[in-house]
Amino acid sequence: MASISFCKECNNLLYPREDKVHHVLMYACRNCPYEEETHNPCVYKHDLIVAAKETAGVTQDLETDPTLPRSNITCPRCHRTLVFQRHALHSGHQESVFFGDQGRRAQTSMTLFYNCTNCHRTFLDPKLTQRRKEQAAQQQ
Repeated sequence: MASISFCKECNNLLYPREDKVHHVLMYACRNCPYEEETHNPCVYKHDLIVAAKETAGVTQDLETDPTLPRSNITCPRCHRTLVFQRHALHSGHQESVFFGDQGRRAQTSMTLFYNCTNCHRTFLDPKLTQRRKEQAAQQQ
């Protein structure tokens, strides 16, 4: 089994590196010149693939964040067409705040979530939802 090694000089993590002259596997520090020969010549790479569903995460008070982008979109709960007007954050105009999926996956595309500033519901990008329905129908 692989183990984690630390530098004896600066206590940083040691990384595997090939000694190209002697053709042996070494552990080398990236912060100082320390290196040592490994006891086990095997290098293991373990990729964790987690099948996690997209999650919006914490959505409380998103509409008050002035750094998030805004969009004109119809909310599926209150069915109001949310009209975006610049500088209308606190003036009573309705809009929807959108943000990307907080999960990190290499194989999937980014998912957009919308948060209605009227009823505070968080919902998926309607175009993505429609595309997923079409793909599911094609697979059947």
